[in-house]
Amino acid sequence: MITITNKAIDINELLNYVSDRGSGATVLFTGTVRDHNEQNKVSKLYYEVYHAMAEKIIREIENEVRTKWKINKFIAIHRTGTLRIGEISVSVAVSSEHRKEAFEACKFGIDSIKEKAPIWKKEFDESGAEWLEGVVTNR
Repeated sequence: MITITNKAIDINELLNYVSDRGSGATVLFTGTVRDHNEQNKVSKLYYEVYHAMAEKIIREIENEVRTKWKINKFIAIHRTGTLRIGEISVSVAVSSEHRKEAFEACKFGIDSIKEKAPIWKKEFDESGAEWLEGVVTNR
């Protein structure tokens, strides 16, 4: 399941969605807005998305996850609009029979979303606002 929304992400809903009697493992990743970026103090972030293309790409990522790992359920949600410090901007949850598949599939899912989905982030700090460039995937 893929969702792009301007509403707050409820991790309990994600966990309920991926809950499955056949799953022995559930992995949940949440990306939150932090109060800094390098030396700059961040006050908020703004996310903009090309909805149709982002949903298509994230659906393709889910399909790729399903071909690489034996998982039971997958969900990815990304916020749009203005987010304050501490709010969840993106979340991926995966359930599977075993933890190895769940961890690997979840990591691949979030890394691929950050790398491929047309979602842009504008950062607000004490010096103004700036659109941030692409992601670094080796962190």
